[in-house]
Formats: sequence, C-alpha cells, structure tokens
Amino acid sequence: MPKPVRPITIEEIRDARDRIAGTILRTPLVPLDLGPDGPDVRLKLENLQPTNSYKIRGAANAVARLGDDELARGVWTISAGNAGQAVAYAARAAGIPCSVVAVETAPQTKLDRMRALGATVVPVSYEEAWKAAEAHAFEGMDGTFIHPFDNDDFIAGHGTMGLEILEDAPDVRTVIAGIGGGGLITGVASPIKALRPDVQVLGSEPETAAPFALSLSEGAPRKYPDWQASFVDGAGGQSVIQRMWDRMTPVVDGSIVVSLEQVRTAMRLQAEKARIVAEGAGCLALAAALSGQAGEGPIVCIVSGGNIDLKKFAELVTAP
Repeated sequence: MPKPVRPITIEEIRDARDRIAGTILRTPLVPLDLGPDGPDVRLKLENLQPTNSYKIRGAANAVARLGDDELARGVWTISAGNAGQAVAYAARAAGIPCSVVAVETAPQTKLDRMRALGATVVPVSYEEAWKAAEAHAFEGMDGTFIHPFDNDDFIAGHGTMGLEILEDAPDVRTVIAGIGGGGLITGVASPIKALRPDVQVLGSEPETAAPFALSLSEGAPRKYPDWQASFVDGAGGQSVIQRMWDRMTPVVDGSIVVSLEQVRTAMRLQAEKARIVAEGAGCLALAAALSGQAGEGPIVCIVSGGNIDLKKFAELVTAP
C-alpha cells in the first residue's frame, strides 16, 4: 500500500539536494531572446541532465533512500521512457537490477537507452501502464517499486530544481512546467511556495491530453474523455490520479492548455534561437509562455527533457 499523501517539506528537498549532488547536473537557466515585444523568458535546461531529462533528480534520490533489504531485491518502475532511463541509471550506479514496465509506443530512442543502461524492458500498452501507475502494482514484477511520480522521495528530488530556480532567478514571477503524472510540478512548486508564495506556478498540457485543466474546471480529479497519443509522449496523462490531485492542488495555481501546433512552434523556436533539442513535453512550458496566458514575466520555463529521435525532431520542426 502506498503511504498517505503529505506535503513535501523544504527540509526534505534540501537534504535531497545534498544527497544527489554528485549524480545530477545543476542545470543552467538561460534567457531566450523573444524581442522587445515578447515576454521575459528563461529556460531551465533539464535536457542536459545525464539521462537528458529531469527524472534523474527524483530517481537518484529515491534509489539513494532505499534500505539494504530493498536494494537487494532490485527495483522496477513504470515509464514512457524518461523515468525508466533515470531509474535504470541510478540502479546501475548502485549495482542493482532494474526492470521497466514501458509504454510500447515510446520513441525507440528511449527504449534503446533503457536497455543500454541495463534495464529489463517489459513493453505494454499506454492503458496498461497507466493502470499500473494508478494501482502501484503490475503482475509478475519483483523487486522494490519506485513510482515514477507518486513517490515522496522522487518528488523531493525534483524539488531541488525549484531551489535552483529561486537562486538563479530571484526576480521570477511565474514558473511553468509540463504536466504528465504531476510529479515534476509538485516537486518544483513545493519549495517555491514554501519560500516564495508570491511566485505563480502553472502547468502546461497538450490539447490532446489535458486532464489537470479539466479537473481544475470541475473541482475534482477527472479522466480526459478525448485523450489521444501524440508526439508529446512525455506528458499528458489519461487522467488525474486522486493522490496526485491531492498533491498538486495545494501548490499549483493553474494549467494552460496548448495545441500541438503551439508545441511544434516552441520546439522550432528553441532550436533556432537557443540551439536546444527538446522533446515535445520539454516544449510545453515555452508553448504556454508564448500563448500570453502567463504574463510578461520573468517566466521560467522548464525544458524537461530532450529524448527524441532526431529524425522525428527534424520532421516536427521543419513541418510547414
């Protein structure tokens, strides 16, 4: 049974920062020049992490927090790609086996990287993976389960990014993060709201998968009725899990829904102006900032990952 939901404390996040300092990169925060009429946007480049995704923060902390008995059993997780790579990376560093229940339609780049890091990959449909995430269980999996977003230590690891943002951009007014399961935005928002409650924290979701925005509009966690798979595979869940609703709502101020075309535009803009290769989910925050719904800034947009097949990236950024 999962532990009861509770707030992630600033002390836990500071401890996590010390714990994972030798594993993760303190990523740069770089300005994006959008001209005199554009908002003040700074990009938090989590695509530069060792696994090219922010997930390494949570995975490194979660694995480091395991006891000897838990480590001896090995670990497993559920992933569309980035969490699987991160847990596999941390497991390899700890010298323990790792298995990943992986969404079978994940980009080949992500599946290959999980295997290269030593993970045993068990391909399943998106629906099966999401059910396993809700149930915290998958038949046939042995070892210690590390949930890819509903896990206190995972979220505390992501919270280290929030500390860095406040230190590097003390004038920040808004922080935007893509929402999939909700672990990233809960982690980032937790220290920001503890230390700077005046800073607005917003999510961003694709129009094909925006259950948090729908849930906010209806005041309770909801399943997204018109969910569709898209190239924004690292975000956009089928529903908001009750436990993540309880985690997110105290610290998140809202969610901006963007079109797939807006995400493609953000991908192209980041590549042209900052030479950044980012996956679809990694461009959700900038797409939201460019929509005008997040104000003039300073806005910090989290570039959550860069794990995308280069051929697919080229197709998306050059499409008319």
